[in-house]
Amino acid sequence: QVQLVESGGGFVQSGGSLRLSCTASGMFYSLNEMAWYRQVPGLEREWVAVSFKGAGIDYAAPVKGRFTISRDDTKNTVYLQMDNLKPEDTAVYYCSMMVMTNPRARDYRYWGQGTQVTVSS
Repeated sequence: QVQLVESGGGFVQSGGSLRLSCTASGMFYSLNEMAWYRQVPGLEREWVAVSFKGAGIDYAAPVKGRFTISRDDTKNTVYLQMDNLKPEDTAVYYCSMMVMTNPRARDYRYWGQGTQVTVSS
């Protein structure tokens, strides 16, 4: 089974920085889309950033200019560098990847367990 393992969450003051990482392990054929989402209790899960293999990068408006997504395909890892953090960035951050486990099957979205990011004023 495919597993996504996240790390890097924690507490930081407003204006500070954190770097999240997520590594995929298990048996799979391809790993194309790597993304980050976040969720505040009581609200819908929000897309934050995405990296498409060989196709580019996109960011949600609230984080554009402050967050940077990157990937290391040799390590099956995606990163999220978060700079100039604000209290409104406080949420559980989830790693998500579209994984193809068989070359002749469709891909499926997999999720990490989530990591808490708390930004204080």
